[in-house]
Amino acid sequence: MDISTGTRASDAERATVVELLGRHLADGRLDLAEYDKRVAQTYATTTREDLGSVLTDLPKLSKQTSGESAPARFPIWQRIEATSWLGVSLLVLGIWGAISLSLGQFTYFWPVWVIGPWGAVLAFRMLTGFESGKHRARWS
Repeated sequence: MDISTGTRASDAERATVVELLGRHLADGRLDLAEYDKRVAQTYATTTREDLGSVLTDLPKLSKQTSGESAPARFPIWQRIEATSWLGVSLLVLGIWGAISLSLGQFTYFWPVWVIGPWGAVLAFRMLTGFESGKHRARWS
């Protein structure tokens, strides 16, 4: 698709240029004053050629940012649930330990009824991807 000169730039294209300028700032190629000047110039431009002129003296960057990594093995909500489970598990173990210590002997290990079922459900959901929709794709 050929684009004639004078084609107007979109907001998404301006945002992309600002993101590239931010990466150049993070890499140390621009100082903050120069970055601010170029961002203002980017948002003031109307054509794609003007957008290109903002980056002319800077090296080309790949589309992939260097700081991005592969997606996490477990979604954030599963990590939050696992952290909650761990916190509650430590709390009930602490309560059980304090009771046993105050009585001078080990009491019935009731935390197993809190830690066990909840942990089993979390482990099942994490290992099978039950709530992520992966199981539905297999049966469709």
